[in-house]
Amino acid sequence: MGSLFRSEEMTLCQLFLQSEAAYACVSELGELGLVQFRDLNPDVNAFQRKFVNEVRRCDEMERKLRYLEKEIRRDGIPMLEIPGEVPEAPQPREMIDLEATFEKLENELREVNQNAEALKRNYLELTELKHILRKTQVFFDEHEGGANTTESMTRALISDDPNRHMGQVQLGFVAGVILRERIPAFERMLWRACRGNVFLRQAEIDTPLEDPSSSDQVYKSVFIIFFQGDQLKTRVKKICEGFRATLYPCPEAPADRREMAMGVMTRIEDLNTVLGQTQDHRHRVLVAAAKNIKNWFVKVRKIKAIYHTLNLFNLDVTQKCLIAECWVPALDMETIQLALRRGTERSGSSVPPILNRMDTSEPPPTYNRTNKFTSAFQHLIYAYGVATYREVNPAPYTIITFPFLFAVMFGDLGHGALMAAFGFWMCYKEKPLQAKRIDSEIWTIFFGGRYIILLMGLFSMYTGIIYNDIFSKSLNIFGSSWVNNYNESTLLTNKDLQLNPDSEDYLQTPYPFGIDPVWQLAEANKIIFMNAYKMKISIIIGVFHMLFGVCLSLWNHLYFKRRISIYVEFVPQIFFLTLLFFYMVLLMFIKWTSYGPTPGHFGDEAYVKTSGFCAPSILITFINMMLFKTDENTRPQCDDTMYAGQIGLQKLFVILALMCVPVMLFGKPYFIRKEQKLRAAQGHQSIEASAENGTAGGAPVPAHDHGDEDITEVFIHQAIHTIEYVLGSVSHTASYLRLWALSLAHAQLAEVAWNMLLRKGLMSPSYEGGIFLYIVFAGWAAISVSILVLMEGLSAFLHTLRLHWVEFQSKFYAGEGYLFMPFSFEIILDSAGQAEE
Repeated sequence: MGSLFRSEEMTLCQLFLQSEAAYACVSELGELGLVQFRDLNPDVNAFQRKFVNEVRRCDEMERKLRYLEKEIRRDGIPMLEIPGEVPEAPQPREMIDLEATFEKLENELREVNQNAEALKRNYLELTELKHILRKTQVFFDEHEGGANTTESMTRALISDDPNRHMGQVQLGFVAGVILRERIPAFERMLWRACRGNVFLRQAEIDTPLEDPSSSDQVYKSVFIIFFQGDQLKTRVKKICEGFRATLYPCPEAPADRREMAMGVMTRIEDLNTVLGQTQDHRHRVLVAAAKNIKNWFVKVRKIKAIYHTLNLFNLDVTQKCLIAECWVPALDMETIQLALRRGTERSGSSVPPILNRMDTSEPPPTYNRTNKFTSAFQHLIYAYGVATYREVNPAPYTIITFPFLFAVMFGDLGHGALMAAFGFWMCYKEKPLQAKRIDSEIWTIFFGGRYIILLMGLFSMYTGIIYNDIFSKSLNIFGSSWVNNYNESTLLTNKDLQLNPDSEDYLQTPYPFGIDPVWQLAEANKIIFMNAYKMKISIIIGVFHMLFGVCLSLWNHLYFKRRISIYVEFVPQIFFLTLLFFYMVLLMFIKWTSYGPTPGHFGDEAYVKTSGFCAPSILITFINMMLFKTDENTRPQCDDTMYAGQIGLQKLFVILALMCVPVMLFGKPYFIRKEQKLRAAQGHQSIEASAENGTAGGAPVPAHDHGDEDITEVFIHQAIHTIEYVLGSVSHTASYLRLWALSLAHAQLAEVAWNMLLRKGLMSPSYEGGIFLYIVFAGWAAISVSILVLMEGLSAFLHTLRLHWVEFQSKFYAGEGYLFMPFSFEIILDSAGQAEE
């Protein structure tokens, strides 16, 4: 049986590899991705394993590559994708060449960065000094008519009256640069610490300056502080140091300042030339690295994965052979053997590897082969629980039932078309969208389920045609089976008019496909009609879905040779569900086919028996059946039974269904107890026979699944499952009514959106209605997409998921296995790429 319907058959194998061939063989197995290795050194610390030094070397190479990648991304250099095939894992001897290459690149880049940072720091200092010389010259020259001496300029700066007599006082000053946002606090600190005996002038530098350390653009201001005496000078310098202000020498004489400014400009030009050459060299180094960095990452990660895997192996006594244990699919044994031979040939070893099958009682991992279409549905199953080994896989049936049940709740031709178009676009643009690697969790979920979305949209379009519902309106393709016998005034004045099948309005010919579009106009009884229709359809679908789940449990029992479970679990379960709930479904079909709205050719007496007015209620009939109750005939002319002998047959069905409960409850413990006694008796007889023959023992008794179980635990387990199944049959059947409820809610929300928005825009009579319709349509479209498609779609998706996980899979699916996790370079590289993003 293919792994789509049941997981692959797995085999535990023991692998013997020569030390010189182990690396190449594991590399080939990593490319294949079909082997899951077991850790044979669980008690050994990770730092004490054989290949820990090689793993550390790989970690160091990864660190250097991440440093190169960060520098490449900072410069905005595109990293070339790997053309063609992904490079293979390099040989161990190539690790030395890779390490040397990465070491050289890292050292060269760090040296270039250090030189560039030093040059940028010098450039920043010269630029700040240039602004200081310019701004301070303005400070000294801003008063017209002032003398050119420092003393006269100082008096002009301190006093509003430049001719005021200040005495022969020589003031000192310091000049520097500070961050612009620190100026207010800096000024307050100077005023308070120096008690107002200093004078501060500052001017903003218009252009931002680059910080050499972080490459950020910062805004700074030039300041000059005048003071008197060495004590204030010391205090001012300490404050500047505390605010991280940079002080620069500033000559007092104008001629000296001009000469210094010319020298600064010359040095700035020289630094610009050197900086350009340094940046060009750095860019060339990074461009060369960007061409190969993707390949380097792949090679290093493959080497690291191989040595991690080799650390799971054991060494034999001679220290020349590595021993491994691994799970492999039985169908791929030959492929794995070929891969091991290729690895041996690559390594040049003369000793072939040995792959032996092992017997084990340990449960194997679960492995289902999937493709890009089936993987999304398989992951829906895995989200509930990984299948027990060789258990029936619900995924192939979920491919059909999941989008169908979703569509029953989301049935709308318009909204389904929007969803199908989105899913088709993601499937059509699959490769370009995968290459973009969009870093969004929501997008990842949508894109991973693109085929599910496409099928849900297509199925919703189908059910939308059945419901004849498109954006809460109908399509009148085949005409209508109803005629209008009322004039316009009667229709407008009687809002409570109902569509009555037992009238001349109905032509007694059903609509060819789906629901007649006239029901969209029947405001009085449309919901009553649709409710009755969708509610019964939900129950019918639910009962058939659960019956199919119970039938799948038979497949499990037959495969695992659980003969007892077939007789005491499957048979009573299928009888219980069929005699009660499938019978209720049959009553619905009997009612639909046996009762009509008009007498037809049966005459008046037959009309009373077969008219819709006299049709009995399915719900009341089912309740009376369970209670062994017969209502007194409140309608003398009507018969509350649908066929002859109905009451007696229903009582028989209920009695048989109730008899199934003790069979489910006591059957399995009874048979297991009986087998245990039989085994004990056989064992006692074999011991006596051995004693008579003078031997110590006899032939071993074949093991049984429940041979060693405590009968009390078996009974408790069976009691829980019986109660769960019996009560669950009722609750699960009622749970399928969510198909009706969500379908009704979706239809009503769509109708509200139409009536409250788009209908009012379409009814605008004047030319201004076009503008109004444009605005209203935008609102209606936004509500339709955001609420009716996204939110309602998510709600229907979650309810469909619950119906599969609880109502369907609980009938046959245990989900107590663990997933097959093979050693695969593809999986390792994909997970590493997602972690980087």
